[in-house]
Amino acid sequence: RHTWIKLASPKIEALRQAFIASDSRMRIGYERDANGSLTEIANPPDVTVNERPWLKSVTVTGGASFFTTTGKPKPSTRFDLSPDLTCIIGGSMTGKSTFLDGLRLYINAPLPQDAGICQQVEVRGRQRFLGGSPEVCLECPGQDPTASHHERWPAVFYAQNELQRLAQEPEAVEELLARLVPEEMEGIQARQAKLISFDKELSRAAQHLAKLDEDLTEAEQAFERTERASVQLAAFSQAGVEKLHQASRDLRRWQESAEISTELEVDLNRLLNSVKAFEIPEIDERLAAVLQGVEADVRCENMQTQWNQIRKQLLSAKLELAEWNAKTELIVDGLEVQEQHVRTEVDRGLAALGLDGARIEEFKALNRQASLLDSYKANFDQVSNELLSGDHSFEVQLKERQSLIEKQRAAFNRVIETIRIDFEGRISARRVDDGSRETLDRFLKNLGQRGITRWWNELEDRDRPSPADLLEHLHNNTLNEVKLSDAVQVTFREQLTRARQRDLAAIRCSDHYLLELRMDDGSDRRLDDLSGGQRVSLLLSLLLETTDERPLIIDQPEDELDNRFLFDTVLPALKRLKGRRQIIVATHNANIVVNGDADQVIQLEATANRGRIACSGAIEQPAVRDAIVRTVDGGAEAFRLRRLKYGF
Repeated sequence: RHTWIKLASPKIEALRQAFIASDSRMRIGYERDANGSLTEIANPPDVTVNERPWLKSVTVTGGASFFTTTGKPKPSTRFDLSPDLTCIIGGSMTGKSTFLDGLRLYINAPLPQDAGICQQVEVRGRQRFLGGSPEVCLECPGQDPTASHHERWPAVFYAQNELQRLAQEPEAVEELLARLVPEEMEGIQARQAKLISFDKELSRAAQHLAKLDEDLTEAEQAFERTERASVQLAAFSQAGVEKLHQASRDLRRWQESAEISTELEVDLNRLLNSVKAFEIPEIDERLAAVLQGVEADVRCENMQTQWNQIRKQLLSAKLELAEWNAKTELIVDGLEVQEQHVRTEVDRGLAALGLDGARIEEFKALNRQASLLDSYKANFDQVSNELLSGDHSFEVQLKERQSLIEKQRAAFNRVIETIRIDFEGRISARRVDDGSRETLDRFLKNLGQRGITRWWNELEDRDRPSPADLLEHLHNNTLNEVKLSDAVQVTFREQLTRARQRDLAAIRCSDHYLLELRMDDGSDRRLDDLSGGQRVSLLLSLLLETTDERPLIIDQPEDELDNRFLFDTVLPALKRLKGRRQIIVATHNANIVVNGDADQVIQLEATANRGRIACSGAIEQPAVRDAIVRTVDGGAEAFRLRRLKYGF
């Protein structure tokens, strides 16, 4: 037979401390079965280094860090930590928060959401711990040394007052609940990620469908225009407009021909005037002798004969052109008469069909529009089908998201039941369906209608409908059930276009989870109604009960905790986490250090500009015990006086 004993060193004092903290340091290796026989325990302690992430040591070297000393070639400070509970103690301004905030920044862990707390973490961590770019070495057993710091040591940090601020964030409460039950955690996280993906996709789909609505309207209008053009074109054709346009084209061609021939006649007259004024130079004997070698016949009489012939031909052309212009004018006159006759017939035909003859000039435009009828019809059909398909897909996604919401609610119901059982009613949780209305609130106010905004603002939170409820009342004509007056209902219907209805349907109001604490008088009080210390107590209890194996680092959680809750709830939870999760706490509270049975205690001291480790080790070491008494118990004399006053 054997018993497992957890000791910092093989000494009598360590054995004494193990018996004092037997609930966390000792495990009998056997238990009795149903028949009363001793059998080995099914889950013995594993003293080997396992796969859970933990930080064994931190070494800070060089730079201007708060924890590097002076006077050495390469000053450094090494912090040795426990895989279980490490408590960092020391007076004010000794560097407890500086150390934790510096680690938070160095591993690039998420910073606090609250701007004020975030700024404090940045100042302490970046200016004091990481000042001068010191060399920081993290020793993480069993982890990939090539991975990032946060991958090797994925710690979860809570700075001073951060837990109290988290009590005001519904998302933080939901995350704590999601991690509380191991068998539910993975499914809840996966569904949450998928719900966020659904939200984004539905929002994008709503915008795309709104664009398709506009495209369909344009396609429908274009198609209707071409249809009307086709009908009117048929009526114009029946009235003989095509014959009129043919007559007009014939008339226009001959009018253009007459204009050109008239211009030619003017040009020819100008040329003849020039010819009359032209005289051929005389060729005398001297010039004739010079020109003897020229092959052509250049005798003067021959040149004169040829020039006379040219003048004669030009005169003949003038007569021919004049005759041509006279005939052209007759043709144009005849075509004008014909065109007017056809126009009269067309006007009568259009009048008989109830059409305005003044719109004859639209015939060409109508002809062009009518020629596009098939393409506009095809475009209209394509956009219609795409919109129909998109609407169907949108509705399918809405149903899938709602199904996922129901599964998520069922999972959280099981978590809520687990809380009820595990905490025996001291802490309870309940869900408010669609409790987060911020997005819906913005949607309604962005409608820009004073009546709708006033109606929404005057509603009690419990009476405010969800997006799905609003749409259902809109479609069922029952908006009066959500206290909308008749006048505002009219405005609401006008504003809720098809596109805005999709936008409204895409909105998901997240569920809210309310935590309640059982008070001494037996009543349950909501988290929002608790004092700062009670809020921190409740959240810290849930935080320590989660199955999250990531290291947990908390800076002075006792600032607003009452010691009774600390002793009854927090400390037992800390002990249960040993062997499962690394916890590092900076504290001024002796209960956390002593009654929490800290596995490693680090006492810090500081001057104005530098901090150092005064001592570190397990509580069984005399120097560490003395440091605890001095630092968090007020000293031996204060401890003795309390003992005398209590009568112990």
